[in-house]
Order: sequence, then C-alpha cells, then structure tokens
Amino acid sequence: MATTTIPLEQETNPWLAAAARFDEAAEKLNIDEGMRKVLRSPTKELIVHIPVQLDDGRLEVFTGYRVLHSIARGPGKGGIRYAPDVTLDEVRALASWMTWKCAVVNIPFGGAKGGVVCDPTLLSDGELERITRRYTAEIMDLLGPERDVPAPDVNTNERVMAWIMDTYSMHQRHTVTAVVTGKPMDLGGSRGRTEATGRGCLMVTLKALQKLGAHCDGCRVVIQGFGNVGGMAARLMQRQGFKIICIIEADGAVFNPRGLDVQALMEHRQETGSILDFPEAESIDRREALYLDCDVLLPAAVENVITSQNSGRLHCKILCEGANGPTTPIADQILADKKVFVIPDILANAGGVTVSYFEWVQDRQGFFWNEDLVNTRLEEIMNASFDAVVSYAEKHGVNNRTAAYMLALDRVAFAIKLRGIYA
Repeated sequence: MATTTIPLEQETNPWLAAAARFDEAAEKLNIDEGMRKVLRSPTKELIVHIPVQLDDGRLEVFTGYRVLHSIARGPGKGGIRYAPDVTLDEVRALASWMTWKCAVVNIPFGGAKGGVVCDPTLLSDGELERITRRYTAEIMDLLGPERDVPAPDVNTNERVMAWIMDTYSMHQRHTVTAVVTGKPMDLGGSRGRTEATGRGCLMVTLKALQKLGAHCDGCRVVIQGFGNVGGMAARLMQRQGFKIICIIEADGAVFNPRGLDVQALMEHRQETGSILDFPEAESIDRREALYLDCDVLLPAAVENVITSQNSGRLHCKILCEGANGPTTPIADQILADKKVFVIPDILANAGGVTVSYFEWVQDRQGFFWNEDLVNTRLEEIMNASFDAVVSYAEKHGVNNRTAAYMLALDRVAFAIKLRGIYA
C-alpha cells in the first residue's frame, strides 16, 4: 500500500504531514486500501469568493474555504481562521486533524475547518462583520447543529461567532445557538470555554509528569505563544506550581530563570503592546529561546515551529503541543531519538473542542452548567484520553503521536463499518 513520503523541501506542507501520519497509523492497524481511501478523503470541500464593500467605497473580493472532512461519528466540528496565508491545503489538513482529535477524546463529532484569506489587522470592525456575514451566507448549506458546527480559531473570536450565529439564525427565521461554539456567554456560550484549551494542556502535562515520576512544583516551562492558549496555559500552570521561565512571541522572547510573573507580563503587554522590555525579565532572541533547558516546552501558536532544522537542539523532557501541527513528521523521529515525551496536538489541545462539545450539548438542552462541572467533566475526558493513548502506545510499541492516530483511526473506521456504505 502506498504511503506518504515527505521531501525535505516540502517538510512544512500541512496536508502532506497529515497524510504521512495517517499512513503510518493505518499501516500499523492493517487498514485495507479501500477503507484508507474513505478515511483519508474529505466529505466536502467548498471554495467561495466573497464580494465586500470596504469602508472607503471600494469593492474587494475575498476567498473563503470550508472543508468538511468526516461526519462518520457526528456533525463536522472545527474553527474558522482569518489570515492572509490561509490555503486550501492548510484547511484540509486542519479538518482532518479535527476528525482525529474528536475521535481521540471520544466526543461525537467529525472534523471540519474553515478560513478566509484576509489580514484582519488591516480591516475595520465593520469590514470584518461584512466579510463574516457574507462568508456565512455562502457556506450556509454546510452549516447546522446536526451538520457542521464552527468555532473560533486564529484571528476570530466570540464576536465573530455571534455574527455567524445571527446570520445563520436570520436565514432560518429562528435563533439557533447551537450552530457555533465559542460564543459570548449571553448568547449561549459555555463557562470555562475561554480557558479550556490551556486547561487541557495543563491536565495532560500533569499526567505526563505523573507517568515520568516527576512533580510540577518548580517544573520549568517554556511557552511559545502568549495568546488565548499559551496565555491561559501559563496562568493556570503557574497557579499549579510550575515555573514559567520563558514566553516566546512573534517579536521576541522574555526569560527569567527564577520564573516570570505571568499576570504582570499580561498587564505589561496590554499597556505596551508587546511582551518585550518587561522589567522583570531579560529579552532574548525568539529562535534561541526554543533551545532553553526546560522540563516542558509548550508550543501554543502556529504550525511548523519544530522542524528538522531545530528539533535536535531542543532541551525539554516533555513537549506538549498546544498548537495544531507545531511539529513536522521529520522532526518527530529526531525527538524520538532524543527520548522527548511528546503529547501530540490531537490530544494536548483537545480541551477546546471538548468544552465546545459541552457548549453544543448545553445549547441543545437549553440547560447550562456551572464552571466546576465543566472543568470536572473536562478533566475526566482529558485524563481518560491520555491514559488511552499511552496504553495504545505501550501495547503497540509506537510513540504517542502514532498511538493517538491509531486510536482515532480505529474509532472512525469502526463507526464507518457499523454504518456501512450507502449506495
């Protein structure tokens, strides 16, 4: 059976990375070629072109994507990102990752993803709203609580989700809160959703430390990315007793071997617009910061941060992937040789989609939970999923990432076999 080999010059292609990991897991599971084709292929791919009148009166046309990868276990689930470098390959890869992520944590969703090619920093709020509403109208046939449920992603937030929910509801002629997750609390959002991805990273890191016979007190952490995921993870980890020694952002990094005051750093960034020149830390090169000696490295920003070019220089014991696809497949082997304990993205950052699932359930019930219940149920799912992945790894003699993919593929393939192929 054909497997995907990634040429070095295409190491950072997200679709090839997803395919390579899929092929490795499918080979280990002895999945036949026909089922591989079904599992690998997206259900639907939609490209839309969105005409929008800008504030100065000019007409501009933006390109948008929505990929529905799988509906074998339930509705599609996945974020919508706004960025100038969004590509169909990236959206395809992220949609497939969402399928495997939902299967790893055993929630009844398939995978989807969307994006609009634009630079939000150059657009007014009014322009963003018009783009969002027209994009929503163009992909309307894919959306619905039982079909495809979007969520926030890079450069989108609860306000954008409110616009999507309102646009969809206007077309349906009644309010449909369950069509998106990550909404404002007053429109059917869930308590604990904002912190969920970072909290999930904390939970699986604690499990990894327990597995390695270590403790979190004084455990040194380097976090790449200080947005919702990285910022929340830093705050929650510090409360738990971790020592956050370095935060890395696009414009540089700040380092304090005695540990950063995360709340003070957040306030500094709010006041100055940057983490740099924080008086309680040394500003260092962001590339060199990845190589600091630490117990936990938590990439929590974008894809392809850890590659064949830098993975050999990492000095972490645990790599907790808060971002989607931060490590390339070629780098995986280097990390394995270095005996780094990798918590793969489809497990590590699944706290967000898990609480999105809780939000969807609450919206459909019209009955909302308190934050303690949300966090308790999140911890149950993250801990059980971590144990299932590690058990799979030990049983089959593979690394954690391959085990996570094997577990996910096994669950999705089993659902397809139970359902049969409609003809």
